[in-house]
Amino acid sequence: MAEILKHAVPRAEVAASLDQVRETVTGVIADIRERGDAAVRAYSEKFDNWSPDSFRLSDEEVERIVASVPRQVIEDIRFVQDQVRNFARRQLDSLQEFEVETLPGVRLGQKHIPVQAAGAYIPGGRYPLTASAHMTIVTAKVAGVPRVVACTPPIHGEIPAATVAAMHLAGADEIWLLGGVQAVAAMAVGTDAMRPVNLIAGPGNAYVAEAKRQLFGEIGIDLFAGPTEILVLADEHADPFVCAVDLLSQAEHGPDSPAVLITTSREVAERTVAEVERLLPGMPTRDFAEPAWRDHGQVHVVDSLDELYTLADEFAFEHVEVLTADPREALERMTQYGALFLGEGTCVSFGDKVIGTNHVLPTRGAARYTGGLWVGKYLKTVTYQEVTDTGSQALLGRLCGRASRVELFEGHARSGDVRAAKAAGDELQWNGA
Repeated sequence: MAEILKHAVPRAEVAASLDQVRETVTGVIADIRERGDAAVRAYSEKFDNWSPDSFRLSDEEVERIVASVPRQVIEDIRFVQDQVRNFARRQLDSLQEFEVETLPGVRLGQKHIPVQAAGAYIPGGRYPLTASAHMTIVTAKVAGVPRVVACTPPIHGEIPAATVAAMHLAGADEIWLLGGVQAVAAMAVGTDAMRPVNLIAGPGNAYVAEAKRQLFGEIGIDLFAGPTEILVLADEHADPFVCAVDLLSQAEHGPDSPAVLITTSREVAERTVAEVERLLPGMPTRDFAEPAWRDHGQVHVVDSLDELYTLADEFAFEHVEVLTADPREALERMTQYGALFLGEGTCVSFGDKVIGTNHVLPTRGAARYTGGLWVGKYLKTVTYQEVTDTGSQALLGRLCGRASRVELFEGHARSGDVRAAKAAGDELQWNGA
C-alpha cells in the first residue's frame, strides 16, 4: 500500500476554479463570434494592454525583429528546430499509404492529406516560450500544411523578439501578436482580418485550454491539455537532489502545475522534500513554483516497483521521469503517459526545449486515450475504394442487399441491387419501371 507523505489540495477546489474559467471563456468566444475584430481588440487591450494598428506582423516587421535577436539565439533556434524536424520526418516516414486488391477488381486504398490551415498557439504572457513554435509550426510544415497561422501574446507590452524569430524560422505563414482566448477564438471562427483555420495546436494556460475544448468539433485540436505535469519515479538508487530539481523544473510553469514523486524509498522521499524546501526560496521563479508545490505537489512511498508502476499508470501524467536502476523497464511496464524520460541523464526539460520529441503532451488524464502532438495530427488519413470487376460487383451488390435488409435499410439495399443488376443481370423486383 502507498503511503502519502504529501497531499495535493482537494479536487473540489480545482473543479471550482475550472468552473469559473469555463464561464469566462464561454462569454469571450460568444462576443468574438458576434463582434469579430472589435471584440478581439477589446480583449487584447483588457488582458494584454496591446492594441496595435494591426495584430499581424508584416514581412518587413518580421525581418526587423528577427535581425534584432542575438546570433547565438538564432543558431540555437535553428539547431533545436533541426532536431524537431528530423524526428517529425521520421514519424512521417512511418506512415504508409497503400492500395490493395482484396477481391478481383476490388481496390482499397489509404492516403494521408494535410489539413489545409492550422493554427499554432505559442504561449507568452510571462515567459517567451520559443520552443512551442518549434513543436507546433515545424511539425505542421513537415506534414505539408500549406497555411500555418501562428499567434503569441506580447510580454508586458513588448514584442517577444526571440519567439517571433522562432515562429519565422519554423515556417509560419502568418505571425500575429495576439494571445489568450481571443487568439484561439479568432483562429477558430475567423474575423474580417483573419481567415479561420481547420485545426489549432499548442499549449497554453487554463483559459486557452478551455477555449480549445469549447471550440473542438467546429475545428480540430491537437489534444485536451491543462497545466504542465511531472511524475518522477525513483527507487533507492535515485539522487534526491536530482529528484527535487526536476520536480521544481516543471512546477515553475505555473501555480497549478502538479509535481509528483513516487518512490520505493522513504529516505529518498524525505530527502527530496527537504531538497525542494531548501531550493525553493532561491528560485527566481518561486512565485509560481512555490504555490505549485504547496498546492499540487505530492509524494508517495510504495513497497515495490510493481506498485510504483501501477500507481504511475493511475496518474496517467504528461511527463514521467524514471530514475531507477533499470529505467528502460518502464517501457514494458507502463501504458499510460504522455512521454517517458529514462534515466538520470535524461530530464523533462530536454523534451521541453531541445531534444526533438514534441513537448505538446496530454494532461489531466488524457494520456489514457491519446499521445501527444505529432506529425500525424496534422494529417487526415482517408480511404478510397474502386470496384471494376463485374463478378465482384455482383458479389458485393447481392451481399449488400442482404446485409442492408437485415438492418431494414432498404435504400442501401437497392444501391447494392443496382450494381448486381448492371453487372450480372439480376432482376430488380422493387423497380416498377
